[in-house]
Amino acid sequence: MKDIEELGSDFSEKLHKKIGSNIKKIRKEKKVSQLKLAFALGYKSVSPISSAEIYYNKIHFNVEQLAKIAYILEVPISAFFEDI
Repeated sequence: MKDIEELGSDFSEKLHKKIGSNIKKIRKEKKVSQLKLAFALGYKSVSPISSAEIYYNKIHFNVEQLAKIAYILEVPISAFFEDI
């Protein structure tokens, strides 16, 4: 069994940044703007999307948001975890 401390103290930050980066990459490949994605998720502005894509102020996507974004972008949720 591995020791959880091997992941390092910045593991969560790196994880959220990579997931956000992967979402941004896929969103752009699918030619979906932050605004279009925000509206599809029920937001009134791009702020939650733009912040979570770059982990601004520790804002990140939760599991429910990941599932909805995967559905909207028509990709498996696992695509957001590539290269982690």
